[in-house]
Amino acid sequence: MTNRTAATRYARALLEVAVKEKADLDRVERELASVVDLFTQHKALAQALLNPVVPVQRKRAAMAALTARGELLPMVSKLLGLLAERDRLVLLPDLLHSYSDRLLDHRNVVRAEITTTAPLPADRVTAIQASLARAYGRTVTLSAKVDPAIIGGVVTRIGSTIYDGSVTRQLQRMKEKLSWT
Repeated sequence: MTNRTAATRYARALLEVAVKEKADLDRVERELASVVDLFTQHKALAQALLNPVVPVQRKRAAMAALTARGELLPMVSKLLGLLAERDRLVLLPDLLHSYSDRLLDHRNVVRAEITTTAPLPADRVTAIQASLARAYGRTVTLSAKVDPAIIGGVVTRIGSTIYDGSVTRQLQRMKEKLSWT
């Protein structure tokens, strides 16, 4: 099993427990993010807790001390203790990402990104967001990017689906058709 797959399973279980216990789902996400940030900011701590040579008992004790000091939710503390016990703390960044994605899915929200050659006016971005929300039947959080390399048109990414209406892509298609003849 890959790390991403394992992290996804932990994230799914964490969200299920949090929903069942009516916990503050955003707080769970913030607490996971704070632990990931702690590892990012303190490289020595991360090296010690992620090092396979360090005994599991020490990792578990260190995580217990960190969670007690951070006053984390019991379910987050238990998860961190479990990850330390199983020597799986390396999963935390992927677990956070997966939890965030699952939380959006739980709230019926989808992320979308549009890429254009020039910045779009705010009213146009809002209109595109509303149009995508109607098409998908979900709330859409939209971010807009600018990339002059696409020459013209729009590239839209919704979840893992990409709609490429860029001039660059159209030129690539024409090139492929012409090269086969």
